[in-house]
Amino acid sequence: MNFTGSILLVDDEAHIRKYVGLILRQLGAPTIFEAANGEEAIALYQREHPDLVLLDVNMPIMDGMETLKQLKAIDPACIVVMLTSLTNRQSVEAALTLGASNYIRKDTPKNEITNALSETISECFETE
Repeated sequence: MNFTGSILLVDDEAHIRKYVGLILRQLGAPTIFEAANGEEAIALYQREHPDLVLLDVNMPIMDGMETLKQLKAIDPACIVVMLTSLTNRQSVEAALTLGASNYIRKDTPKNEITNALSETISECFETE
């Protein structure tokens, strides 16, 4: 797969942004913007208009669920994949109800994260 769109990667942990960024580059993503919290994510989204957002659930300042709500208010068509270390059924259902396209656990093996992102990208974008 060669995804040529831009991606906004939002996580308060720099090592997670680096790890997921490496996976995204393997998928061909040429442009990755990074934010450490929801407020930064909203500002970057409005300035850069990325094609895809990968969004952590638990962050300081503004959590992922509130960020997801605000992103959808700004652009109802934005495509958001939630990243989290939590996967209780309520949080997954809440994120999907709010408009998330997918929900991926951070402790998922790398090849499964790659597959989940690849599937989401294929479903949401026309890829070659």
